[in-house]
Amino acid sequence: MLTYLILTVFGVLSGVTTVLFGFGGGFVIVPLLFSILTVDLGRGTSASPAAMHVAVATSTAVMVVNSFMATMRHARLGNLVAAELWPLAGYIAIGAGIGAMLATSASDDVMRWAFVAYLGVTILDCLLRRGFLSRAADDGPLPRMPAQFTAVAGIIIGTIATFLGVGGSVMTVPMNRRRGMDMTRATAMATPLTLPVALIGAGIYMLLPADAVAVSQWQVGSVDGLAFVVLVIGSLLGIRAAAPFIGRIPDGWHARTYLLLLVVVLIGMIV
Repeated sequence: MLTYLILTVFGVLSGVTTVLFGFGGGFVIVPLLFSILTVDLGRGTSASPAAMHVAVATSTAVMVVNSFMATMRHARLGNLVAAELWPLAGYIAIGAGIGAMLATSASDDVMRWAFVAYLGVTILDCLLRRGFLSRAADDGPLPRMPAQFTAVAGIIIGTIATFLGVGGSVMTVPMNRRRGMDMTRATAMATPLTLPVALIGAGIYMLLPADAVAVSQWQVGSVDGLAFVVLVIGSLLGIRAAAPFIGRIPDGWHARTYLLLLVVVLIGMIV
């Protein structure tokens, strides 16, 4: 019972981080589920190597709901730039298929330390390169991304995001931030761009034979069905609670808090 209470609480947190920071929930859910499954299964048991796979797959499934609900919220508030969604979303979808297939054959340790390395590089990039923590006041049109850059960036984002079960916001938010978007719009744009990752990744993970990564009787492929339901209930509560704060966080504090959350997740995965 304590486990599901913890999942509910962190589900709420994933909903809050989705709607305010564009995370999709993966940065909260993957470390949490990995820790819970590792403790429950016991390190060294035959099922424990599957913990990271199930955590990534379940996180990806939860992101389908989180990203869709957050996208609807931001659309109603006018925070989305429709012209910026396509064709980038299409290339992200292609990368999502690649990332999910790679994840099915990767070892647990490879996925875990890839997650840590990805976070570490992103944090350093945001700290050391100008344009993320602060931006010049400019309300002009956004610079256009070259077609080749859009294709390559989209496939890379989709591949990494699905492989790690984290959406893609950690690449799309800094990218759009440096193009001149404020944090409210940059994080809002991350939610619809996470949907192709979530839909394609979750579909592939659910089609996997459950006995290949079996840790729970509630599994559908690699997705822990019971954990998914509990996390979604919590996340919907979190999205509803956080919605009134959309657009009300000062831009500088929004960027700093985003970065701080990444540091907290990084520490959680290493410890």
